[in-house]
Amino acid sequence: MIAANRVALVLLAAGQSTRFGSADKLTALLDAVPLGLQVARRLAPLRFVQRVAVIAAGSPDYRGLGFEIVVNDEPALGQARSIRLGVEAVGEAVDAALILLADMPRVTASHIEALLARYEEGADIVASSNGGIAMPPALFGRVHFESLCILAGDKGARALLDRATLISGPPAMLMDVDTQADLAEARRLSS
Repeated sequence: MIAANRVALVLLAAGQSTRFGSADKLTALLDAVPLGLQVARRLAPLRFVQRVAVIAAGSPDYRGLGFEIVVNDEPALGQARSIRLGVEAVGEAVDAALILLADMPRVTASHIEALLARYEEGADIVASSNGGIAMPPALFGRVHFESLCILAGDKGARALLDRATLISGPPAMLMDVDTQADLAEARRLSS
C-alpha cells in the first residue's frame, strides 16, 4: 500500500482528439461540466502530494482544482511526450506517479484507492484492467520514472504495463471518450 500523500497525480490532457471531430472533446459538456474536468473533480478528495496537468492550448482550467500546469506545445508527438513532461514535473519527495487520462470521466476515487492499496515495492506498477488488458489509470513507482521519460510515440506506457499488477474495473467506469459516440454513451450512463 502507498498513501496518496506520497504520490503525484499526472493528468494527461494534451491529446489531439482527432477521432472526436473538429471540437475539443475535453471542453464538451458532460453533466454540465467540461469532460476534461470530470475525473479531476472526482479525485479531488484524495490527498495527492502533487497534482500535475499536462495540457495543450484550449484545455480546461485545472489550476482551480490544485494542479500545476505543464504545457505540451507539441501534442502531435504523441502521448509519450505528455507522460515525459508530466513525470519530469514530479517533485523529488514523490515515491510514485499515478498517470490518468483526462478523457476517462467515470474513473472513481474508490478505484484509485484500490490501485494505491495494491501497490508495494515488489508490485511497483499497478494498472487498471478491463478484460485482463492493462490500461490507465496506472501507478508507477519512482524506479520507473526514467523509463517513462524515454518513451516515444502514441502508445504511451504500454510496454511497461505488461509487467503491471492489475486491478479490474467495470468497463463503464474505465471508458475513455474518443468519439462523439463515446460521449453520447458517457451521457447515457450519467443519466
